[in-house]
Amino acid sequence: MKKENVKWFIILHIIILIISISGICSKTAAQYEFLSKEWILFYGLVICILGFYAIAWQQVIKHLPLIVAYANKAVTTIWGLVWGFLVFHEQITPLKIVGAAVVIVGVYFVVTGDEDVTGKNDDKKEVEKNA
Repeated sequence: MKKENVKWFIILHIIILIISISGICSKTAAQYEFLSKEWILFYGLVICILGFYAIAWQQVIKHLPLIVAYANKAVTTIWGLVWGFLVFHEQITPLKIVGAAVVIVGVYFVVTGDEDVTGKNDDKKEVEKNA
């Protein structure tokens, strides 16, 4: 992965972290009465986070292949486990850990297989063949 891509990959994961916080806000808002001040505050935060995400996502996909960026969105599942445990004191079961591991492995395969999908390896093989 190029140095420039690493920078955008890190930015992508910061954005994913931020979008995962919208889950905390929406679950917190659900604990309050509909249209109360607290409900409006937390759902307002959700809307702000989603607006930020929409703009930031467009910037990321200018610099990373779409398949890589989209596959990494699955990491929000892992953040959901972390936030559920830390903020809402939910249990992390072995089945949830297996599910998170499947997500991580899937993201790894998509990211490492990117060269094959984009044809970058084919270009190298063609150059070596013609040399």
